[in-house]
Parts: sequence; structure tokens; C-alpha cells
Amino acid sequence: MKASQFLVSTLKEAPQDAEIVSHQLMIRSGMIKKLGAGIYSYMPMGLRVIRKVEAIVRQEMERAGAIELTMPLVQPAELWQETGRFEKMGPELLRIRDRHERDFVIQPTSEEVVTDIARQEIKSYKQLPKNFYQIQTKFRDERRPRFGLMRGREFIMKDAYSFDVSPDKAKESYAIMAQAYRRIFDRFGLRYRAVAADSGAIGGDLSEEFQVIAATGEDAIVFCAQSDYAANMEKAQALPPTHARLAPTQAMKREATPTQTTCEEVAGLLNIPLHKMVKSLVWVYEQEGEKGPAPAQYWLVLVRGDHELNEVKLGKVPQLAQGQLRLAHAKEIETVFACVPGFLGPVARPEGVHLLVDRDVALMSDWVCGANEAGFHLSGVNWIRDLPDCEDQFVHDLRNVVSGDLSPCGQGQLSIERGIEVGHIFYLGTKYSKAMNATFLDVNGKPQAMEMGCYGIGVTRLPAAAIEQNHDAKGMIWPESIAPFVLVICPIGMDRSDDVKTHALALYDKAMGMGWDVILDDRGERPGVMFADWELIGVPHRLVVSDRSIKAGVAEYQHRRDSQATELVLDQVMDFLGDRIKPHTR
Repeated sequence: MKASQFLVSTLKEAPQDAEIVSHQLMIRSGMIKKLGAGIYSYMPMGLRVIRKVEAIVRQEMERAGAIELTMPLVQPAELWQETGRFEKMGPELLRIRDRHERDFVIQPTSEEVVTDIARQEIKSYKQLPKNFYQIQTKFRDERRPRFGLMRGREFIMKDAYSFDVSPDKAKESYAIMAQAYRRIFDRFGLRYRAVAADSGAIGGDLSEEFQVIAATGEDAIVFCAQSDYAANMEKAQALPPTHARLAPTQAMKREATPTQTTCEEVAGLLNIPLHKMVKSLVWVYEQEGEKGPAPAQYWLVLVRGDHELNEVKLGKVPQLAQGQLRLAHAKEIETVFACVPGFLGPVARPEGVHLLVDRDVALMSDWVCGANEAGFHLSGVNWIRDLPDCEDQFVHDLRNVVSGDLSPCGQGQLSIERGIEVGHIFYLGTKYSKAMNATFLDVNGKPQAMEMGCYGIGVTRLPAAAIEQNHDAKGMIWPESIAPFVLVICPIGMDRSDDVKTHALALYDKAMGMGWDVILDDRGERPGVMFADWELIGVPHRLVVSDRSIKAGVAEYQHRRDSQATELVLDQVMDFLGDRIKPHTR
């Protein structure tokens, strides 16, 4: 490719609404252009990266035995109504109507459609297993789209769906895909972790996220450096304390805290460590009864003052797993507790308010909490003496882990780093096949629901994640496997020197003959402009030829991560590059 025939469109400054590095650099390098909130055009430079991501994904999907198809972007609501997701999903599901007032959705995912295909096409156990995948546009109507391709509304995703005869066989399919995903992310050339994860709204109970490590990542990744243990924060288990509860040493005392409503403020006023505080959070549990909505239940959730509540763990508590959970509003709290938020506690709590206790709190003694009276807290609070002991069924792991906690693997302590989720795999079971009556005849001729798995990769999110991990003050630094071009040849004065033109074209032809993805910058730009453009765009390898270098019989080579250029004898350039440029396929 010659730059004069391509579109190189760079900017010195990013727009003000570009908040993170990947968004700024993709706009500045001309990879994407904003069309609307969370909606972007993929420009030629950016599309080259996306196509390379897709190529790697396709190769490994086919190697794993998956079969490609494409499902419609616009899907009939009837399928989503069969699974109940048309009603249950929030406003992120874009619902539309056609001229006949029939309901449709713009797909955010395709479990319903692929299950419909399976129930029509698969009749016998002899046809299983099957794994269908697509690389297709998706749309989620994010309330606040931001960060460019990191959290846009329209995006490209690879989603795959496996169908099997039994849970054991489905887990075998899951394992095959888990290995395929590791090969995919290894080939992308990024630092990543595969972490145990919660399945979220899609459902299922066996799940892993693939997280690209980046300081700007939205997700907290928990891992043990002494083992392979890794999980996202939602899934990471906090081990129960190993010590016994200590006997009380203080009398319970009413403390004046006139304006102190947070644990930090109260601890500072009373001159106690934060871990001696207990925070009280009010949650409302609502569910449907046989004759309509059941009365709302109020739950007082206790976690240590220096810990944070894990809402995913809270939602999996058996007593709360069948309905909907939400934080109580201030007016609800005032009505139920006759007290304003900031001063709540479990001692003498209102009748009918249920208690849920984190395991660390259950073993605390001489702790401080709200007094259920505005302007006051209680110190020296103890179980049994001051309020009934928390029963086992109301004690759970409810908190986020922190660095230094013991790892569940038993081999060391936990550490935490930031990551960007770019892939997620699930074992779904029969969640969708039963809802849609997707069955097959087993070896005995009896109908059975198909066992399913679901596997996604954010194709357009991945380049943004790669940039967040690989950049410097000059611009992007692409891993070679997904760079828009692997090599750029920069001839200085090509429009004025026949020698430079001849040597540049000869190097270009040789690079093309080697099968490398090369671009020749024949635009006639000044060296400073030319170098700045390609450093911004992040092409891994750069060759520079000029009248001066040709007279010396050399070309100047510089990798995007190098601080200085290296002179290469012209006759040895291709051999040198051949040892460094990897083939595009494996």
C-alpha cells in the first residue's frame, strides 16, 4: 500500500470529549470518527486493525470446530418474549416497531435467535455437538456512552454458542473454547488474565472473563502471584476469618456524632481505627407473589467500615435470589427507621427489618455503629450481650476482597490490578433451550433439552484495550499481529531525489514480496511530519532512506519502542527485518 493511495488523516489535538487515551489516539490517528453518541465510523486505518482481530478470531474458531453464520441485527420480539428477556431487560435493549406495529429489537446478543436455529435444525443426538459463531454488529442503548469504542452503543462482537447432549459434554465444549480463547489472546500479543467471573444477566454458572491488563481498566482483577488463581472482584471469595470472636471488653456507650455520618468521619471523631466501625446499608427486596407483588422486605446489611459491599454476592444470598434488590431511598429509610441515613445500626432495629451480616462482622467485638438516632452512634457494641447473635443462615461472604487477603487457593496472598474485559465465556446449561423448547431425541428416542454455552469477544473493544496497554507520549504502540501496517518505509525527499525514490521502491517491492503488510509514505511530507504521523499511528517497524543514508550504503531502522535508530547495510535490510517481523498467520 502506498500512502498517497490510502487515507492518512491525523490530528494534532483530540476533541475535548475524548476522555481516555485510546479514545484520544484513535480520533487523532484517523482510525475512527464520531457520528453520534457512542456511534463511530471505522475509518480505513482503524478498519485494518479490526479486520486483523477478526482474522485471528476466525482462524481459532474454525480450529476449535466452530461454524460461522450471521444472524440478523433486527430480531422479532416474539423470540425474546419466549425467554422473558423482552420484558426483563432494561432500556439497554433497543425496542422498535415496524409499519405494522410489530415489535422488534436491535440485537445486543443472539441467544434467542441461535436457539431458534438449533431447535429447527437439530433433531437427533447424532447431530451434536455443534458450535455456531458470528462476527456481527451489536447495539446496546447505553445510558452514558463514553470512552470511544470502550463503551459505545454500536459495536462489533464475536459471539459463539455451543449445543451438546449433556452437562458433561457441554463442559467439554466449554473447555475447548476456553483453550481457543487463550490461543486467540496469546496471538493478539497483549498481557491478559483469564479470571473466574460472575455470569451476570446472561445466566449460567461456569464463567471466565478475559481481561487485558491496563492501569485505566474499569475492572478490578484479583489474583495470587503464587498460583494460577484469578477472579474478577465480583467473583473473588473472601475467606472466613480464622480467629474466634473475642469477649467484650467495653460497655456499650451512646456517642454524640452530630454531623458525622460516614464511617471515616465517625472513626476520626472517636479516634478509633476504621476496621472497628460497622457500616449499615439498607436494601429493599421485592418479588412477585401468586396474587401480585409481595410486600417489600427491608434488609439491614452489615459490613466492616474499611470494607466495601459486593452487590453480586449480596444478590446470590439464598433468601434474596428469587426477586429484585435495590438500595432503599432516603425517604423509605426515614419511614422505616424513623431516622435519617448515616446513623443506622442493628441494635434495637425496627421490627420486621431483617439482618444480613458479613463474615468478618460476625466475629467482631467492641465495635461502633449507628444508634438509629440522628446525631448519635454506639460504641462498644457486642453480639449476644447487646443484640442477639447473628444466626448462621444470615452470615455470608458479602464484601470485596482487599490486597493482602489470603487467597482461596491456599498458596499466598491476594493482589489486585486493573483490567479491561474483552472476552467472556459461559456455560449456560438449559436456561434458553428449556424456555424455547429446543430439544433433541437422545439415544433412547426421548426428547432432551440441549445444553448450551456462550462465548463472546469484543472485536471493536479490543483495539481500544490494546492502546490502553500500549502507548507512550508520541502515540500508539501496536502489537505486530494487529497493527494496521507492520512496516512503514519513510523516504526523505522522494519527490526530489531519483536515488531515494529508486531505493524506496526497491525496498517496498522486496517487503511486499516477503508478504509483509507494508506502507510506503510517498506523500512528500517533511521528515518531522512523516515521523510524527507514524509514531502516532503506532506502526511497529520503520525504515528511513535518504540521500545521506544511500551515499553511506545504509538505511535507518527503528522499532516503535526503540529510543534510537539503527543503521543497516542496505543489502542486509531484508534479512534483518525477516528475523524480526513475524508472519501474520500461524
